[in-house]
Amino acid sequence: MQLKDRVAIVTGAGQGIGASVAAAYAREGAKVAVVDMNGEAAEKVAAAIVGAGGTAIGVACDVSSREQVEAMAAKVNAEWGRIDILVNNAGITRTAMLHKMTIEQWNQVVGVHLTGAFNCLQAVVGGMIERKYGRIIYVTSAAGVLGTIGQINYSAAKAGILGMTKSTAKELARYNITANAIAPGAATPMTEVIRTDEKFKDKYLDRIPLGRWAEPEEIAPVFLFFASDASAYVTGQILAADGGMTIY
Repeated sequence: MQLKDRVAIVTGAGQGIGASVAAAYAREGAKVAVVDMNGEAAEKVAAAIVGAGGTAIGVACDVSSREQVEAMAAKVNAEWGRIDILVNNAGITRTAMLHKMTIEQWNQVVGVHLTGAFNCLQAVVGGMIERKYGRIIYVTSAAGVLGTIGQINYSAAKAGILGMTKSTAKELARYNITANAIAPGAATPMTEVIRTDEKFKDKYLDRIPLGRWAEPEEIAPVFLFFASDASAYVTGQILAADGGMTIY
């Protein structure tokens, strides 16, 4: 088991890629905190993991709230004594063309993706520094690399994650803590419109050399790599698991 006895927090794990990552970590021996703004969804995923023989708890948490994040991290520490792995996966979209986007739409998306990732990082990094071990995994997007239309808030937040990943890696390398980011293909409920709407799906698929949509289960192994000792000498990297869409 690649993650035997490790303790992992996976945010945005109530569905999609996050749920698949949480399940994959549990299968490899990790104790997993399934964290989601939707507490019922988090509990359901955790119950499924436990039912399959794994160890997990569900925790309701809005990562944009510093208080809720600190309470979530305290609960995980109280349950299992430490935190070894953090997957900053929580995300939302608030779509609008830039000249019509409200400041509320901007703040909501940046608050979850960027401030939320920072909140979670600060909540866990102290213990990782003390133990001189940690795996930080961020989730970015092709939108953060290439830009997109109608989601300047999302693209800006995901581009910010790239800088956060590299800065985290440089600051924490001395403590044996790695930080990497994954840019997954369209495999989440947030991309449902792109994958199903006739106006978007063919145009989007044309940009993917592999010519098909991703499934959450085939993205999860990339997260497993960055959480395991197989990536012990890899830090500050951005890995695009997107079917080749960001080849350039």
